[in-house]
Amino acid sequence: MTRTLCLSSCLLLLLLSLSCPARAEPRRVTSSQRRAARAPAAKVRLAGNFARDPNEGRVEVLHNNTWGTVCDDEVDIKLANVVCRELGFQGGITWAHSAKYGEGEGPIWMDNVRCDGSEKSLKDCKHNGFGVNDCKHSEDLGVVCSERRLDQTTTRVQTNAIRPNVSPAPQWQGLTSSRRHSGYSNYGNGHQYEAPRLQRPHQVNSKVQIEEVRLRPILMATKRKTLVTEGAVEVKHAGRWRQVCDLGWSLNSSRVVCGMLGFPEAVQHNVRTYKLSVMAKKKGFWVEKVHCLGNENTLSECHAQLSIPRSTTPCKNGRHAVVKCVPGPQFARISSGRPQAPYRVVPVRLKAGPRLGEGRVEVLRDGKWGTIVDHMWERTAASVVCRELGFGTAKEALHGAFMGQGTGPIHMNSVQCMGTESSILDCSFQEVQPWTFKHSQDASVRCNVPKTGIENTVRLAGGRVPLEGRVEVLMEVGGRKRWGAVCSENWSINEAMVVCRQLGLGFAASAHQETWYWSGDPNAADVILSGTHCVGTELSIQQCRRNNHVHCPRGGGSKAAGVTCSDTAPDLVLDAQLVQETAYLEDRPLHLLTCANEENCLSSSAARMNWPYGHRRLLRFSSRIMNLGRSDFRPKATRESWTWHQCHRHYHSIEVFTHYDLLTLNGTRVAEGHKASFCLEDTYCPDGLQKRFSCYNMGDQGISVGCWDTYRHDIDCQWVDVTDVRPGDYIFQVEVNPSMDMAESDFMNNVMRCRCKYDGHRAYMYGCHAGDAYSAETEDLFEHQRQITNNFV
Repeated sequence: MTRTLCLSSCLLLLLLSLSCPARAEPRRVTSSQRRAARAPAAKVRLAGNFARDPNEGRVEVLHNNTWGTVCDDEVDIKLANVVCRELGFQGGITWAHSAKYGEGEGPIWMDNVRCDGSEKSLKDCKHNGFGVNDCKHSEDLGVVCSERRLDQTTTRVQTNAIRPNVSPAPQWQGLTSSRRHSGYSNYGNGHQYEAPRLQRPHQVNSKVQIEEVRLRPILMATKRKTLVTEGAVEVKHAGRWRQVCDLGWSLNSSRVVCGMLGFPEAVQHNVRTYKLSVMAKKKGFWVEKVHCLGNENTLSECHAQLSIPRSTTPCKNGRHAVVKCVPGPQFARISSGRPQAPYRVVPVRLKAGPRLGEGRVEVLRDGKWGTIVDHMWERTAASVVCRELGFGTAKEALHGAFMGQGTGPIHMNSVQCMGTESSILDCSFQEVQPWTFKHSQDASVRCNVPKTGIENTVRLAGGRVPLEGRVEVLMEVGGRKRWGAVCSENWSINEAMVVCRQLGLGFAASAHQETWYWSGDPNAADVILSGTHCVGTELSIQQCRRNNHVHCPRGGGSKAAGVTCSDTAPDLVLDAQLVQETAYLEDRPLHLLTCANEENCLSSSAARMNWPYGHRRLLRFSSRIMNLGRSDFRPKATRESWTWHQCHRHYHSIEVFTHYDLLTLNGTRVAEGHKASFCLEDTYCPDGLQKRFSCYNMGDQGISVGCWDTYRHDIDCQWVDVTDVRPGDYIFQVEVNPSMDMAESDFMNNVMRCRCKYDGHRAYMYGCHAGDAYSAETEDLFEHQRQITNNFV
């Protein structure tokens, strides 16, 4: 027993002596060893599913002893700086979205991360909370850090907080640049793998970041055109435009370029017409061997190889890549100068967008327009929509009803496209059951649109801010182009909308017929455009109908036309279902209609009656007007100019707010009424929204965003006088803001229509819907058939 204990003690002493360093022999610990010792405690690392440099990769954080990823929502350069400094680098150069370094595994720990740049660790930044997100791994965030470390001891780093890379593949080289922060320098070796000591090859599927591209017209015929649709491809790098070699170039690559430039398709150019031998001698090539599938949103998503620097034979045996684009139908006249055939009707449209090529996406199914749920909505599907509408690829796929909420049915959910479809309806999607989603999830899009130059033919002068001023146009007068003013005679919100959209300034908030408070250019004081009448869909004010010879009784100068533009606007929509459910007839004695008669709410035959004896037959109903836009709806008139009505003891802020009409099936008006805006207020606001407008004690009038104003069926003038109407089938129509005195993002949904059957004793309303909710064919059936299904708001 004693011998056994002795042996155990000896073995223990031997193990301790081997595992512990002697105190008398201290070692010098290098900085790299200190870093290695600290590395296991790291809370953030860079990872990747393919070969990459050690100072770039997918961001992963350690939480609850589990590594997880970070979502790319709301990311900026400040976050990249925090991550890179935490890893020991001097700072961040850029970030990469949409899982550029491959999709991670495990949880997505952080979403909506907001850093101010001073944090010591990524975990100190604000975010939704660990594990709280609405992302997928296709949205994993990556960053690119500077090559130099904080201690500036080496430019090539290794850290245990960074995963080792997989085997390299030398065929392709990549360049990463910041798309949103162009002021930061680019990162990447940028050239073909030649010197292993200085450079490291990337993976086969790395991509060259190209975010800006243009066509340089070569042929004289293309140089004369306002809209450039054909020419040599040039990409911008380091502040300079550089050429692209046509080695490996295909029509698929041309399609991607055209999409970036706002064109839906590309066609093969005539190679024989291009004599590029002189151009080929220039040493400006930067990218070669570009290979696209044709469904990419930008050239950055295509495979590409960078040209060898200072090569004596750049683009060997190749020439400049030449692209020929096909403009959309709305731009075809600008391109060719010839009148075009009517546009092809497509089952998709954009609504309530402040600029050309922007808006809420609505699709036509079964004769009804409806919206798309933003679940899984991304740029590939958005690009299919943009191309279908005659634009290029999508710049952004927007979520959360960013362009305002729609009405009517919700047609599609979880839309997934390959990018080659001709219509969004050809993509895979899930059907939407009624009431399962809300319009607060409507999908929107911003498309690439061609640079037509029309924004340079109009300007605003004298305004306090760039969004307002006197309108001045550039037009040909007497054989030469000159700037001049626009006559304000009949100048309305429609014309102002066209001007603001032409300038890229959004919606028109106001159309001014007097501009004495804005001093215009003295050289542009003469009126050169008069009689302007716009539908509202024109691309420029010059495309609107106008006088052949200038005639302006008001004169120019202080009475010239002006506009105030805004990025947002209200959007009033009438609840069609409530009208349908609350309609009824009432025979009301004349002695109770004195005030209503003073406000002209009865038919003209009422004046011939023996007052106060007798009665009038009224078709009564309730109406609820909702503001689904992105700014408050306010009366045009200021409070000082509101009119006091003694009879009802209230102020009128708008002379006529709604029109109520009863029409025959061929559109003839048989009964009418109007509703003066005696009070615009927030009758109801959903949870989370505060009522801000009230009529009490001459308060501010208006309708807040997301709220609605309700007019009950039992108040004066909330009717149509049908005393003189014969029994039969009719169309009941309500129009909000009929004179369009106040700006809205969409005037097409201001009209609501119902089929109405009146048998002389009762009235039935059915098929109530917003004016633009049906296709033209279905609307025609609505007017001539007895029944059509309801369209709920």
